[in-house]
Amino acid sequence: MAIVAGVDFGTLSVRVSLVDSERGLLASATAEYPLHRKREDPEYATQSHDDHMRSLAAATREAVRKARISGDQVEAIALDTTGSSVIPVDKDLEPLDEYYLWCDHRAKGEAAEITDAAHRERLEAIQWCGGIYSSEWGFSKLLHWLRHNPEKRSRFASAFEHCDMVAATLCGIADPRKVKRSVCAMGHKWLWNAQLGGLPSDSFLAKIDPLLQGVRGKLDGEYATSDRIAGNLSSFWAEKLGLKPGIPIPVGAFDAHWDAIGAGCRTDDMVNVIGTSTCIIGITPSVNLVPGVCGVVQGSVHPKRTGIEAGLSAVGDIFNAIATRAGTDVATLNAGLEKYRAGQTGLLRMTWDNGDRTVLVNPNLRGVTLGWNLQSTAQDELFAAIEGTAFHTRVILDRMSAHGVEIKRVINAGGIPPKNDVLNQVYANVLARPVLVPSRSVVSLGSAIFAFLAAGTFKTIEEAQDKICPSHRTFVPDPEARRTYERLYALYNKLYFALGERQEGIGEVLPQLIAVAAEAAKHCAQ
Repeated sequence: MAIVAGVDFGTLSVRVSLVDSERGLLASATAEYPLHRKREDPEYATQSHDDHMRSLAAATREAVRKARISGDQVEAIALDTTGSSVIPVDKDLEPLDEYYLWCDHRAKGEAAEITDAAHRERLEAIQWCGGIYSSEWGFSKLLHWLRHNPEKRSRFASAFEHCDMVAATLCGIADPRKVKRSVCAMGHKWLWNAQLGGLPSDSFLAKIDPLLQGVRGKLDGEYATSDRIAGNLSSFWAEKLGLKPGIPIPVGAFDAHWDAIGAGCRTDDMVNVIGTSTCIIGITPSVNLVPGVCGVVQGSVHPKRTGIEAGLSAVGDIFNAIATRAGTDVATLNAGLEKYRAGQTGLLRMTWDNGDRTVLVNPNLRGVTLGWNLQSTAQDELFAAIEGTAFHTRVILDRMSAHGVEIKRVINAGGIPPKNDVLNQVYANVLARPVLVPSRSVVSLGSAIFAFLAAGTFKTIEEAQDKICPSHRTFVPDPEARRTYERLYALYNKLYFALGERQEGIGEVLPQLIAVAAEAAKHCAQ
């Protein structure tokens, strides 16, 4: 028997779960931290490293208290985080600024420059991340920071993903060169590829902007999968967390990738980790490069398999926004949705409110709702938005299947599916296949599995999954709803590419709206 701590850093809070290898979950606790937004700049989203660490300490102590155990009984702690959430640091691993959070899209221009340079210079690594570099990823954010913080450049020593920064902090590491870097984070978001020699060359980066000259060396170091140990808990942080010093901390990863493991993901499974946004995570036995996905990385989800990532830039955030505009909350709007039938609202909702992550990789898009009439309600829009996220998910899974990715099972995990049967049934109907949903929340369970591996409790991920992952509920497609959604999906698919692709004509409409709004906001601020 062993007890470990699994930690999941989300967009607004951190959850710490204490899990027993025999008894399962003992207790969980959460602690919130602020997300810094600017009304005048909707692309802006940052968070403080100090806020993260204070909340981690508070949640860990509370989980230990609720579990009624001694902190000395915890044998390992593992951490996953959002990503790409990037922080620049100095030579002593001290933050030079706040994290550019995953949902910070200020680096749209930088992303386009990186994409253009990659194709111009025939950088092979760009094909491993779908052919388009995103404003949500590491190099885009770092270049934006370097361009907009000239007074801090002289102190810039390196930049880290949140998962690596937290692990290094807990281990008491104060030298950026000694920090182990996550293959998951760096492979999916930083063009790192072991087969291609690691990161892109310094000469390639300098062709994007001379400010990136020398950055490759600053990001160098040991890159490792999550079955490796990042270090051991320092005495300082052991006291803060209420745990014993010296316990192992494995190399971290992104929250969605470990949530997929916690949901029971096996080879050829695809997991929709549905929360504020959706990450679609799969494990494949071989490499299949898919245009428009967020990365194909060996060892990123399962250390001995190939991981594939895609997703939607906003899901729960859209549901919340609809409810807020209606002066209510999602739970209230959701009541009664089980009576809705496929397509009855007459609305078709493009869920691009925060841009498109996959397969268009286009941040210059915004939400579109077609079919309004004078009787349409906020509840109608919420149901149409659920349908829209399901249609978008099907676009992604169809793209994967067309490029050789076999999908045996679809699992809905994350924070929303355990609490929303309507969403799960709509997904089954739209995807035209059974959808499995864990019978209880798996948030931070994936972290616990990697903590058990670090503690030596289990020898393999599969052994740990068999022991502690929950069973699944199954949502089976309804034949009548399937037929309706086949008709609607044909319309959605046509509109998705016509309105969303970067091209002259109708594809210019949404980017131009964004540009006009940005110009107006600039004048208002003067």
